[in-house]
Amino acid sequence: MLLGSERLLASSRLNGLKVGILANPASVDQAFRHIVDQLGEASDFTLAAIFGPQHGFRSDLQDNMIETPHGTDPRRSVPIFSLYSETREPTKEMLDLIDVLVIDLQDVGARIYTFIYTMANCLRAAAKTGTQVIVCDRPNPIGGLQIEGPMLEPGYESFVGQFPIPMRHGMTPGELAALFVGEFGIGADLKVVPLDGWTRTTLYPETGLPWIPPSPNMPSVESALHYPGTCLFEGTNISVGRGTDRAFQLMGAPWLDGEALAQALGDYSLPGVSIESARFTPREAGDGKFSGEELGGVRLRATGPDYDPTVTALALLVEIHKMSGERWEWRVGHFDRLAGTDRLRLGIEAGETVDELRAGWDRDLDAFRNLRAPYLLY
Repeated sequence: MLLGSERLLASSRLNGLKVGILANPASVDQAFRHIVDQLGEASDFTLAAIFGPQHGFRSDLQDNMIETPHGTDPRRSVPIFSLYSETREPTKEMLDLIDVLVIDLQDVGARIYTFIYTMANCLRAAAKTGTQVIVCDRPNPIGGLQIEGPMLEPGYESFVGQFPIPMRHGMTPGELAALFVGEFGIGADLKVVPLDGWTRTTLYPETGLPWIPPSPNMPSVESALHYPGTCLFEGTNISVGRGTDRAFQLMGAPWLDGEALAQALGDYSLPGVSIESARFTPREAGDGKFSGEELGGVRLRATGPDYDPTVTALALLVEIHKMSGERWEWRVGHFDRLAGTDRLRLGIEAGETVDELRAGWDRDLDAFRNLRAPYLLY
């Protein structure tokens, strides 16, 4: 399999141009060579600027909400512009330094992961200045077939959801870029360099690619697989395992009885997942939840291809909300932004079942399946 970045660098497409690159530590090839190193060593074009997404170009900031500063790359003497700073979009002055903006970011396959919106913001800015954007495609690590979860509703747009797409979208970054341009009014000059050798059924371990955490709390593909569901707990006072090596695989709080919770969830007969009781202690958790406290809860393990993390999360929300009683807290605005709707929160408060909470999902997912079809590359 060849990455889009490998195919781009093997071509002459950049020759004679001043190049900007949007990347982070996960922007490596199968031999662990970083794209910035390769661009900086080239003689046929000039690396003129580096751009970084949330957590920074070096991905060294745990806290989601900390903005990253601009800087200079000391080795190459080129500016590093943070797109998670006072601006989320490249300015005209930044884009005036380059002829083409190359984007090489590893997405994790969930609507709320901000890298795809940094990409969208770059496309918007580039449309204003006439700057070409080249997206180097990478695999969707949690699969290209499964489309699951709630759709973003109008009125809930934010930096964790700009467009009406489902929580698990089943698309690659290049396909998403084409969808954003084709369906959502971004008139950019976009070129996508596709993968060679990837199919929608290819599992990430089959790609031969190393897993470099694209953000500090995405330590493994296993965490990425659970993320489209367990990310919703970021909008509550329940720990998602930040501050451990199994972020988004763990759910817990000081008052939870993990064995009782695991037993309650077992009654749902959820496919493709094992749910076991767990105790864990977050250390310096970036979300500030229960650092240094031993927590009771559960650990999730994906066991089969029919695992739906979004439905599993509904069962977790229903049962943990019920067990927590008055100790449960919503971070209302954040939860609704993540869910893309207030219906989930209001339904849980009203005591709705999992089937009632997901009513209408299938209709919306079928509509999205038809919308995305013209933009699929594999």
